Amino acid sequence: MTDKFNAAARKGRVIIEGDHATIIFERLLHHAPELVWNAITNPEELKEWLMCSSAKIDGRTGGSVDMVSGPAQFHATGKILTWDPPRVYEHEWKVAAVPHMPNGEEAIFRYELAPQGEDTLLTVTYRRLTAQTARGFAPGTHVLLDRLEAQLDDAPLPGWMPRFEELIALYPAWSN
Repeated sequence: MTDKFNAAARKGRVIIEGDHATIIFERLLHHAPELVWNAITNPEELKEWLMCSSAKIDGRTGGSVDMVSGPAQFHATGKILTWDPPRVYEHEWKVAAVPHMPNGEEAIFRYELAPQGEDTLLTVTYRRLTAQTARGFAPGTHVLLDRLEAQLDDAPLPGWMPRFEELIALYPAWSN
């Protein structure tokens, strides 16, 4: 998983448009969509790969999310915009102002799962992030998706900071 060539091939795209940005990742996961769906929507599964200290998901379109996650333990809330198991999970991601995000965030997180034989193509799209946040989120999301894949594979999860430091070179704009 730490192979640089592999990491480069799995790199996400960051599209900056003025003050906002979109991050897009595609991962082919060697698991059925139902297993991937469970890993991205089940609070118990989110504890490990997404580092959630708490997660509440009212699983339905119009439902809500309320979670504290990631290495910075951001508290995010929002409405579920699309709940279509095991194909699409999209929700608002609202975070109040914190030191790393002085203006807070009001983004949209979307997870699309497409069967590919016995595998799943997972497309993760984060829209309407501030450009500043997106730059740091790109390598961070890469690490989280590596952790998701390891969890699905029943493999050891990569450590957050060591993996993040390995990936910084792939995302040179993260520090701008």
